[in-house]
Amino acid sequence: MRFATIRTTDGTTAARLDGDVLVPLAAADVGALLAAGEGPVAAERAGAAPVPASEASFAPLIPRPSKVLCVGLNYRAHILETGRDLPEYPTLFAKFAQTLLGPHDDLVLPAVSDRVDWEVELGVVIGRPIYRASPDEAAAAIAGYTVTNDVSMRDWQRRTLQWLAGKMFERSTPVGPYLVTGDEAGDAADLEVRCEVDGAVMQQSRTSDLLFSPADIAAYASQAITLLPGDLLLTGTPGGVGDARKPPVYLQPGQTLRTVIEGLGECVNQCVPDKA
Repeated sequence: MRFATIRTTDGTTAARLDGDVLVPLAAADVGALLAAGEGPVAAERAGAAPVPASEASFAPLIPRPSKVLCVGLNYRAHILETGRDLPEYPTLFAKFAQTLLGPHDDLVLPAVSDRVDWEVELGVVIGRPIYRASPDEAAAAIAGYTVTNDVSMRDWQRRTLQWLAGKMFERSTPVGPYLVTGDEAGDAADLEVRCEVDGAVMQQSRTSDLLFSPADIAAYASQAITLLPGDLLLTGTPGGVGDARKPPVYLQPGQTLRTVIEGLGECVNQCVPDKA
């Protein structure tokens, strides 16, 4: 099944994809839907007409997650090409709800950074609370998968040993358009991930190259903190980022950033200058 959060004249609503239309549900967004423990059995929103998917305005899939946890260096080929040893544990860092962006929204390139980079990532959405979970328990708690791009301001990221400064810019992380359940996505075990800039392929790999699986990441994070319904995990990016190219290449106003994961959908975001 596929779920989305779409904008309406009254705010947002969760919706279920039925053929080529989105059926509004009685929840404000997909995060609220998961928190209510409903998902596939959610009631339809009374009096709300279906919306053609081609005409929908998609909000960030989970507008207000309690946590956004991310993993660095998680594709085997990418780690090895950097000359590093494979890590024993996932490298975790966090983002905030304010960083999230709709899958078709404009990506504003902040005036305070001139090194804005792309990072296609498989997104994982938690469906029920887990704490100190095993990988099997964590796998059972995953509600589904989505498309994300961990757009990073590399100049800010490199200012200190901590990455947070380059990852916390508002409305910088496209997420969506759909939460795709594991039965439809093959538990995201072997999907192509791809990032394009103006049609040129910058990153291309498969989720089968992930060192730590979605269940591994969720189980590991849950040893420290309870993961809640709607929490979003970003699982890392493969090689091909602009900052590692020689010479480096960064996003520019007027360019189109396209983030695609096989079977899950795509985010297409126009890069626009910061009017501030």
